[in-house]
Amino acid sequence: MLVIDGERIRYDLSWIENIGAFGRDPVASLSNLIAVMRHEHPWTSEILRGIRAPGTGFPFLIMLGTMRRLRGKDFCVIYRRNPVLVMTFQDEKFDRWIIPASKENISLLKSRGYAV
Repeated sequence: MLVIDGERIRYDLSWIENIGAFGRDPVASLSNLIAVMRHEHPWTSEILRGIRAPGTGFPFLIMLGTMRRLRGKDFCVIYRRNPVLVMTFQDEKFDRWIIPASKENISLLKSRGYAV
């Protein structure tokens, strides 16, 4: 679930998601968030770029962790064929966060003025 704390945004992973992602909650500056888009079909090459390392992945079931590619990396939390939000950042550890398009995440971003 997304959490905004002042000028920082973070995605809170559950303890089991932390194990599956082989990592910790990603954190970024809210001012570096440049775009948010909703996608209905997350399992496409448009959304998933590169290879998963580290993390957990079973196609069309779960993708938790980091997707690495030649010019960057993405943080992914994808379950089944559920819609996702693709959040694009500049000058952060991850170029994009690909997270569930839950009502809570969407309403939090809309309250901050982002069109989803």
